[in-house]
Amino acid sequence: MMLEKIEIQDIVALAKQAGDAIMAVYQKDFEVEFKSDQSPLTEADKAAHIIIEQGLIALDQKNGTKIPLLSEEGRDIPYDTRKNWDYFWLVDPVDGTKEFVKKNGEFTVNIALIHNDTPVLGVVYAPALSTMYWSKEGEGAYKDGQKLPLKTAEERSTFKVVASRSHMSQETQGFINAIETPKEKELVSIGSSLKICLVAEGEADIYPRLGPTMEWDTGAAHAIVNGAGMQLQKYENGAYSKHSYNKENLLNGWFVVQ
Repeated sequence: MMLEKIEIQDIVALAKQAGDAIMAVYQKDFEVEFKSDQSPLTEADKAAHIIIEQGLIALDQKNGTKIPLLSEEGRDIPYDTRKNWDYFWLVDPVDGTKEFVKKNGEFTVNIALIHNDTPVLGVVYAPALSTMYWSKEGEGAYKDGQKLPLKTAEERSTFKVVASRSHMSQETQGFINAIETPKEKELVSIGSSLKICLVAEGEADIYPRLGPTMEWDTGAAHAIVNGAGMQLQKYENGAYSKHSYNKENLLNGWFVVQ
């Protein structure tokens, strides 16, 4: 089986290597370009993409595998090609480029392995915070070597709701207002896929994202949520269903992590 051939610590090391390249850019004055959809792109995104791409090719050679790559920085792969993939890497070299540009440290390297439409391995690394999350199906989820979750709901005095720092929609606000809990609600804001990881580590109760994201924004952290025994589910018209990957349109629907 493909998953058994992949050593999670190889992917952790690769994320760390990409993170080092990102930090080299972060610590100096850097140029910011804008892509056609007006999302910011820096030389850090490009450098991290190249390191991850080359690293995964080297791992293919080591493991005797041939796993395709879908990355935010190399995303123009037609659905006709993608739809036949059994396994593939789903990568966002810098998730939270806006946070990177603001220099608040809340950006991550996301590397996920998707099997059919489901994440089975994920690494999320926040290089500016020196925080590493990883999970491989059947092996649990970890933050810096500690098994997740680190905290239970009973250990939290408030009901913590994660909200996006850069993208709070009216719908999300409405969802939060409708939550019924005997505890006082507390909003926690943080950038990038760290929002999803906060729920996985037991630092927060719920993260509703009723707004647009892309598959590479969630894949790696979704694997960590699964490994921690929680769920990231599609949320539509008040109903929950499976949040799938490798769709024809790589835009995610609304989802809730809990």
